[in-house]
Amino acid sequence: MIGANSVTHSQYRIETDSLGDVEVPLEALFGAQTQRAVSNFAISNLVMPKRFIASLGLIKAAAANANTELGLLDEDIGKAIYDAAMELAKGHHSEQFPVDVFQTGSGTSTNMNANEVIATLASRQLQRPVHPNDMVNCSQSSNDVIPTAIHLSAQLALEQQLLPALKSLIAVTLAKEQALAGQLKTGRTHLMDAMPISLGQELSAWRAQLELALARISDSQKRLCQIAQGGTAVGTGVNAPEQFPRLFAQHLSSLSGSSFRTADNLFAALSSQDTAVEMSGQLKALAVALLKIANDLRWMNSGPLAGLGEISLKALQPGSSIMPGKVNPVLPEAVAMAAVQVMGNDTTITMAGASGNFQLNVMLPVIAYNLLQSIELLGGSCHALAAAIGEFTVNADVLEQNLARNPILVTALNREIGYSKAAEIAKRAYAEKRPVLEVAIEMTELDPAYLARLLAPDKLI
Repeated sequence: MIGANSVTHSQYRIETDSLGDVEVPLEALFGAQTQRAVSNFAISNLVMPKRFIASLGLIKAAAANANTELGLLDEDIGKAIYDAAMELAKGHHSEQFPVDVFQTGSGTSTNMNANEVIATLASRQLQRPVHPNDMVNCSQSSNDVIPTAIHLSAQLALEQQLLPALKSLIAVTLAKEQALAGQLKTGRTHLMDAMPISLGQELSAWRAQLELALARISDSQKRLCQIAQGGTAVGTGVNAPEQFPRLFAQHLSSLSGSSFRTADNLFAALSSQDTAVEMSGQLKALAVALLKIANDLRWMNSGPLAGLGEISLKALQPGSSIMPGKVNPVLPEAVAMAAVQVMGNDTTITMAGASGNFQLNVMLPVIAYNLLQSIELLGGSCHALAAAIGEFTVNADVLEQNLARNPILVTALNREIGYSKAAEIAKRAYAEKRPVLEVAIEMTELDPAYLARLLAPDKLI
């Protein structure tokens, strides 16, 4: 914090904390503890997501309001802290958060980073020192602030980014499903020809997967809205008034536009990250669905001559640096990569969630980073997949030709001629590349009109 304990030099100033003097960049809004963290954790060059920093701003603003209401902060100090914190909440000063993701497991460095930046801004507004610990961090600990920020930032990311994108993807898929309800095609099991299905029915499976994913995520949100704030250091609420958790939750709900309440058990809220693990699992399930859909699109689009060629995805860019005219299924490929990244993130979050000891989980920053990245990736993937599904065209002639020659249609004759005879017809039709109906007329004594009715693809779906 730029304050009474700072001494300026040409390119930096000297800040003092409980461990002594630290050189801090002259124009930095943060102070000694942040600078120590920057020096200590030169590991990845990855910093905490902007949404997470904005959530810290909301937390500090809600805490300032609660502390002012409880008489723990003078009104002018509380107001200055609130104003400074809301600047962070609006996305300002993100460049002032240089601390590496891979830092102290409690996220203390990032919490103090926020405290110091807010203290500096508030000090400038008041023209007198505002203490980052005693005032900005009043009634708080990193051990309850960071878990609360994980829940808050994830909830806001879901509401503002992923859920609208997922609902849009569901709507696009449903519209395409309805438009293609009458388009018949060859079904496939084991990547081999199977009984007929409508393209609408195929898309209905995608839609159902997405709707179930939405339901699972929405259910997990109920736990995400329970927050750790008020537990302070170990869950006992030391240095926080009894009324603080309730008031804080009220102010945070008002500021964020989402409903939050104090966790039923603050000891569990600090010592575990089970809710983050649960939510990550639901995000992984959505990623699995998106990967399945993306690969189905890739297969259906394959060709145009040597593949299935059932649909044509919209041409978005040249597909090769050496093969002229090649166009690739770029959106499904991008979605597939994002999906597997989310699956990897889930493994990280799972292992991190299991790494708590006694009263604190000590991998909070990496949980926050990966959870928010998963939400962001899935939101973008839903938009990309919606574009791919909404804009693909159907190669109806290919579907109809393949369906007419599909030897598996003989399944409809099992009751009439038996499995073995039907198999003979299927093998001959495949070998001679002839429609099943033609071969069945030759190899059975059934009435051709009756056979035509039995083998009509639209009667088999």
